[in-house]
Amino acid sequence: MGEATAATSGTPCAECGTELVPLALACPACATLVHGDRLKQIALSAGERERAGDLAMAIQTWNRALPLLPAESEQYATIRKHMTTLATTMQERAAAQTKAARARMPAWKRGLASAGGVFLLALGKLKFLLLGLTKLSTLLSMVAFFGVYWNAYGWPLALGLVLSIYIHEMGHVMELRRLGIAAGAPIFIPGIGALVRLKQRVDDPLTDAKIGLAGPIWGTVAGLAAFGVYLATHSATWGAIAQLTAWINLFNLIPIWQLDGSRGFHALDRNGRLAIVGFAGVLFLLTSQKWLVVIALVGAYRAFKPAVSSSNRGILITFALLLATLAGLSSIQPLG
Repeated sequence: MGEATAATSGTPCAECGTELVPLALACPACATLVHGDRLKQIALSAGERERAGDLAMAIQTWNRALPLLPAESEQYATIRKHMTTLATTMQERAAAQTKAARARMPAWKRGLASAGGVFLLALGKLKFLLLGLTKLSTLLSMVAFFGVYWNAYGWPLALGLVLSIYIHEMGHVMELRRLGIAAGAPIFIPGIGALVRLKQRVDDPLTDAKIGLAGPIWGTVAGLAAFGVYLATHSATWGAIAQLTAWINLFNLIPIWQLDGSRGFHALDRNGRLAIVGFAGVLFLLTSQKWLVVIALVGAYRAFKPAVSSSNRGILITFALLLATLAGLSSIQPLG
């Protein structure tokens, strides 16, 4: 049984004597709370828990008061609001403690923890990533692609390159599936990269932009994962994989032809496109990455081509964040 004890028929209100109906929580005549004494005890106990810093137990204690109050009462609303405030405070304290703990960790451990987080996220998508390998066309073209680059750069870098491109392409596939758009499996083309062929036309600019940027988003996550391993191991191979992944995805953000950047531009108006141009220019001054110059120049040309009436804010922010992250990754300096 809960905290509440039903008032039986014929029980009078302690304040005004009005007869109370069964299960009444307050007097209908004077609004006196039937369980007022018990509520005071709960409030005192919850207050003690709060002063002791045990907010979780305080929330549990306050929760015991709710069945004793009319749901439409001011006291009920006040306690619910206070419980929400306590829960928010708990979350803020936990976040502050986590941040402080990370700050005390050596830099290499922080990098390893970040890489671990990305790895766990990747595990959640592993089933989907493996799905593409069940397609014979994808698997055979991937092996051929790997063979070409193994010959040129050695197998570790070739494998990293193949996997980063594969993850990029599966980002497109994932978004296409989410949107219910039919598409083929990724096909690798040595010397060019890979592509996913759509089986239906996409006319909506925002939908097209989401599909286009999904690849660089997944590719960036792959680059960050490689960078995390690089921080933990100081392996030049992992650093090269992270950097190469960044270059590939930065190249794909050039707003031209069928590249992902062009599709992202479909959801931006002239001002949005010029904002990306200016941001790419600033990033070039900071990182000296030449792909940013190409993105800025082509973007400036595209800014004066037909465009949507207003930019989608989410696409604009995503495009800018991708540029900043990839520019940083592509500027990796060897660790001492």
